Amino acid sequence: MNVYKKHLHLLLFLLTSSLSVSAQQLPQFTQYMYNTISVNPAYAGSRETLNVTLLHRNQWAGLEGNPRTNTLSIHAPLRNERIGLGVSYINDRLGFESTNYIYGDFAYTVPLTQEVKMSFGLKGGFTNYTLSNPDMNDPFFNANFNSWKPNFGAGIFVGSNLWYVGVSSPRIANTDLNEGEFEALERNSYYAIGGMVFDVSPTIKFKPTTIAKITNGAPATYDFTASLLFNEKFWVGASYRVNDASNFGALMDYQISKDIRLGYAYDLPTGTIRPYTGGTHELILIFEPKKPTRGPVKSPRYF
Repeated sequence: MNVYKKHLHLLLFLLTSSLSVSAQQLPQFTQYMYNTISVNPAYAGSRETLNVTLLHRNQWAGLEGNPRTNTLSIHAPLRNERIGLGVSYINDRLGFESTNYIYGDFAYTVPLTQEVKMSFGLKGGFTNYTLSNPDMNDPFFNANFNSWKPNFGAGIFVGSNLWYVGVSSPRIANTDLNEGEFEALERNSYYAIGGMVFDVSPTIKFKPTTIAKITNGAPATYDFTASLLFNEKFWVGASYRVNDASNFGALMDYQISKDIRLGYAYDLPTGTIRPYTGGTHELILIFEPKKPTRGPVKSPRYF
C-alpha cells in the first residue's frame, strides 16, 4: 500500500507539474482580501499607513512535491497621501520548480467624493524561474534551468472605508521564461475584486468579498467569501472557489494588538485529489501601526 501511495503521489505531482510548466500563473490565496497588493498595484498606500504583510501557504499538505508559497509585501502612502509606494516578493515552489516574483508598485489616488477615492497603479519588476532535479541519474527528468525576465502590470482601485472594487493585470506581458528550451510561459492574467461591509448589530459586521481571475490558456477561477466581524477584533468566515479544482474553505483573523493581526485559513479540495491530501493551510501576519488622529476619529478601514 505504501509503495502504491508513493507512486500515486509521484504521478499526481508530475501531472500538476506538467500543467505548471505549460503556463506559469500567480499563486492563489484564500485570504486574498488581505493581500490585495499582490494582484493590484493601485492598492499601494490605500491603508493610509504602513502595511507589512507576511503570508505562508502550504497547498495540498501531505502530498509529496506539493505547492508552497511565501509572500512579503510592504506598502505605504507618501506624505501628500496621493502617492502610494510598495514592494512585494513571492516565492512559489512546486516540486522541482521554483518561481520568485520581485516587483515594485506605484499608485496615484484621486478623491471622487469626501469618502470615495479612485487609485491608478503600475507594477514592474522581475520573475525568476528555476527548474532543478537533484537526481542527475533520473532518465525521465534531467533538467536544470535558471532565468530572470522583466514584466509589468497595471490596475484601478475604487473604494471607501465600507466597500471597494478593482480591476487589474499584474502581469501584462506573455513572457517565455526559458527561451524555448521547454515550455514555461508566464501568461497575462486579469483580476476583478470587490467587497462590502454591512452592519448586522452594534457589535457585528458582515463582509462579503469576491475575486475573479482570468488567465489566457487556463480555466477561469472565482472565489466567494463571507465573513463576520465581532467587536472590531475577530473575523470568522467561509469561502468557496469555483474552477477546475473547486474547494471549500474556512478562515479566521484576530486583532492581537492595535498594530498586529494574525489570520489562518483552511481549504478542503472537492476534486479527485481529495483522498490524497490533508487540505491547504494558510497563515497570514499583518503589521499596521495606527496613526495618531486629531479631531473626530475616522471610521476603521475594512479593506
